[in-house]
Amino acid sequence: MIFNVVYSPEVYNDLQEAIDFYNSRKPDLGFKFIKTVKLQISKIKSNAYGFQVRYFDIRCAPLNKFPYTVHYRVLPKTMIIMITAILCDYRNPQIADHRSTL
Repeated sequence: MIFNVVYSPEVYNDLQEAIDFYNSRKPDLGFKFIKTVKLQISKIKSNAYGFQVRYFDIRCAPLNKFPYTVHYRVLPKTMIIMITAILCDYRNPQIADHRSTL
């Protein structure tokens, strides 16, 4: 199945916060973080059901080498993967509960 990926508007804030944090620690580390996120989203797109449901209907795909997880919903009727959050594993995942859905 071919799914389209849609991002909740808050995801861009999540990414910018993480990029800023990592770049403040070491130049270009934010770039490596984004590359890792893109790779994981590509894996999600190729196998939408490959990660387990963690809460409600949200699936979670952990990143390699960074303590972050991509939170997403699979909407099979519309063939959409909705990325709802990209959160640090040290934060409470329930902060993403109110985020946009289709």
